[in-house]
Amino acid sequence: MPRTAEPIVLDIKGMTCASCVRRVERALSRVPGVETASVNFAAETAQVTGEVDIESLIEAVRAAGYEAAPAANRLERAAMRGEEARRTLRTLLAMAAFGVPGLLLAMASDLGGLALFGNHTLHGYIVLALATPVQVVLGWRFYRGAAASLRQLNPNMDVLIALGTTVAYVYSAAVVLLQRHDRAMYFDVSIAVLLFISLGKYFEERAKGAAGDAVASLLRLAAKTASVLRDGQELPLPVDELRAGDIVIVRPGERIPADGRVLRGRGVVDESMLTGEPLPVERGPGDPVVGGTVNQDGVIEVEVTAVGAQSILQRMARMVEEAQGTRSPVERAVDQVAAVFVPVVIVVATATAIGWGAIGGEWLKGMLAAIAVLVVACPCALGLATPTAVMVGTGLAAERGVLVRTAEVLERIRGLNVVVVDKTGTLTEGRPSVTDVVPAPDWDAADVLRLAASAEFGSSHPLARAVVDAAQERGLPLEPPEAVESVAGEGIRARVAGRTVVVGRRGFLPEAIPFELGRRWDEAESRGATVVGVAVDGRLAGLLAIEDAVKSTAPRAVAALRRMGLRVVMATGDHERAARAVAAKVGIDEVHAELKPGEKLELVRQLQAQGLRVAMVGDGINDAPALAQADIGIAMSTGTDIAIEAGHVVLLHGDIAKVAEAIALARATMRTIWQNLGWAFAYNALTIPIAAAGLLSPLIAGAAMAFSSVSVVANSLRLRTRARAIAESVGNVFVPPSQNFFRATREPLLGLGAAVLVLLVPWVVFTGIGRGWW
Repeated sequence: MPRTAEPIVLDIKGMTCASCVRRVERALSRVPGVETASVNFAAETAQVTGEVDIESLIEAVRAAGYEAAPAANRLERAAMRGEEARRTLRTLLAMAAFGVPGLLLAMASDLGGLALFGNHTLHGYIVLALATPVQVVLGWRFYRGAAASLRQLNPNMDVLIALGTTVAYVYSAAVVLLQRHDRAMYFDVSIAVLLFISLGKYFEERAKGAAGDAVASLLRLAAKTASVLRDGQELPLPVDELRAGDIVIVRPGERIPADGRVLRGRGVVDESMLTGEPLPVERGPGDPVVGGTVNQDGVIEVEVTAVGAQSILQRMARMVEEAQGTRSPVERAVDQVAAVFVPVVIVVATATAIGWGAIGGEWLKGMLAAIAVLVVACPCALGLATPTAVMVGTGLAAERGVLVRTAEVLERIRGLNVVVVDKTGTLTEGRPSVTDVVPAPDWDAADVLRLAASAEFGSSHPLARAVVDAAQERGLPLEPPEAVESVAGEGIRARVAGRTVVVGRRGFLPEAIPFELGRRWDEAESRGATVVGVAVDGRLAGLLAIEDAVKSTAPRAVAALRRMGLRVVMATGDHERAARAVAAKVGIDEVHAELKPGEKLELVRQLQAQGLRVAMVGDGINDAPALAQADIGIAMSTGTDIAIEAGHVVLLHGDIAKVAEAIALARATMRTIWQNLGWAFAYNALTIPIAAAGLLSPLIAGAAMAFSSVSVVANSLRLRTRARAIAESVGNVFVPPSQNFFRATREPLLGLGAAVLVLLVPWVVFTGIGRGWW
């Protein structure tokens, strides 16, 4: 079976903590033909590459005790997650109908030995009857997960919850059935722990859905129908039926249904969903447009060039989803810790029970302390700390026009010391134009330009396109070139109408530059122009001065990078004078000019040899070797051609100001990850000893455990609230989600579940007072 270009993505159900991730990954990796397997706990997905069929992967996951299925449509997955959260809430509320009365009756017994109708036996049986459905229905998911993990000899969080609540329930049931009215019942512990943890899981699911909503938000931008011209008639068709070559009509206020090129008409297109830029742009004949953007004014006819999986929108969504599915080195290290966490907790709980009983003779207190240890330990927080922050960070970056390929990139960006930037198309607009044509004596300017443009015809180099455009604008007839020889960083040699034409740098020309032309050459370079010579049949025919305007955002971007403590270096193939003229305008002191692609690569290597972490910012074509060598390759894109393979990071708008924002966002994401990990480790390090010492009730332990997981996810979501501050800290304009179409479609995070929380808190307080836990 041939290896597919795209990884196989599976939806995974049943994972409850970070140890589950390792178990699923191990099961997938053992399938013959699998090259890599990466499981994302927060997204509940697995990405697999290799020569393997999907049925074998699903069977391997099921054998490990989990459910797997081919990944659903991204929008369907978001809807399924929402429905699952609502189903969890309905079950939770139904069980609260049993659990709340059970808690009240248990609390009445605890506070003053009160019993219904003064009958302790009847009272006990009623509480048992109320606690049993909660233990069975809410506890079932934990029993099932615990059984699966124990079969694999890899206990997880489910084992801790199942063991702790079962001990409390079985002990209390024995007290009731044996009618030992002198002993306390602990049904309130099993009920409250299951209610709290299930409520925490509901909040966690809702928060994880919010963290991963960026992909679904992207896809919601797609138009549903299109007005297509076929056989001279305008037909409404579903977008799924469009094919390349179709002509679609887009009226004011309509979304452009697919990627394409404008054939007729002019429109004003809002591309903020793609670039994060607030101002619309004018699009006319020949201009590219992207599906999902909005035509605000004018009627345009668009020829479809890409549909389905090849569209910009789908490729953006796929890249964001793949980044969210990858794991950083930090996450892999945490997973190794989590793999031994649960067995260690079980050993500590066992030692706690034995210690209290054997040393102090207080077996009952030892049992309660052991239950508290089992319940309070939270590997979930460890498992959620990194992936939720990565999901929010990469999703937010996509909304801001920055695509990050992997989670590891975020970690590497944080350690950058140097940013190397190309000049043409990075600091400048990338739309150079011929400003002067200086002919040699006995030559006409039009002939010089015509021959140079004929030689350059067909080249994709920005300077070559500028020469060809200048000739075409003047209506000069061009000849097809023959025997074209292009030398990177030097120039081009070709046969045009039987004559040998050379266009390029000084050293590439066949003869020395005469004094007067040399003076004009130096004069043009001194003002920042790029100058190329034109030689015909071995004799210099003239000079072409080409200028490219500096991007308005470049000075601000360079200043922001320097404020962040980064060294900014220009590396360009242009001549020294032009390079330094642009560098002076944008505020760069260190300039390396007249570099060939291989020399840019060598510059990056030299910086790395000094122990520096280097980012290279370029166009993804001429700078490909340096981009690949750099610790972080940042590819500039026009927003219509995502050079996904060119770099670790892709800037959709081709705006260097986004470089500083991407670095700031990566740093904020990594800070959030370390905050999450610090909280998760500190929580477990603090609460487990307190629980073992008998100073923490099992009921409070359950609430604390639920709060721990939810707090980690909530902290990750705070990244979204800081998006404006991050953008404005580097001088960028922040486009609110309501303007760039990443509209919030989520329901309130707490929803009806808040009612349960409000009711449970007083019971926890009063029960603690009655038992002297405070």
